Amino acid sequence: MRRHSTPQQLAKRGRMILAAAQGKRNAEIAREVGASVDTVRSWRMRWIGLQAVPLEELSVNERLTDVPRPGRPSEISAEQTCQIVALACEQPKERPISQWTGREIADEVIQRGIVPTISPRHAARVLKRGISNRI
Repeated sequence: MRRHSTPQQLAKRGRMILAAAQGKRNAEIAREVGASVDTVRSWRMRWIGLQAVPLEELSVNERLTDVPRPGRPSEISAEQTCQIVALACEQPKERPISQWTGREIADEVIQRGIVPTISPRHAARVLKRGISNRI
C-alpha cells in the first residue's frame, strides 16, 4: 500500500481493509478514504469471503484487484486506436469535406487497412474514447 508503484485504486482498497481490521464502521471508513459506504461494504465482504483461500494461492494484490468484467473484449488494439486518432487529427485531403464524420473516418480507416471492418458509430466511439484518454 505504501509503495509508489502501487496503483491508487489498490491502495485505497487496502486502506479500507486495514481500517476494517481496526474495527472501524463502514461509514467511518468511507469518509476517511473518500468512497461510498456501498463500496466499502463490497470490498469488506469480498475480503472476508477470500479469507479461507491461502495467500500462496491468491496474493493480496489479486484479492484487491477487480474481477474481469463481462462482455466481449475489444477487437481494436491500442496501436490501431492510436492510428485512428492520428488519422482524425489529419486534415481530410482526398475527400471533399472540411472535418471528419463517423462515416468518413470509418471508410478511411478501412481503406487504409488499419482495421478490416468498423461501423461509423464505433469509429466515432473509438475517437471519443481515444481523445479523452490522451489528456
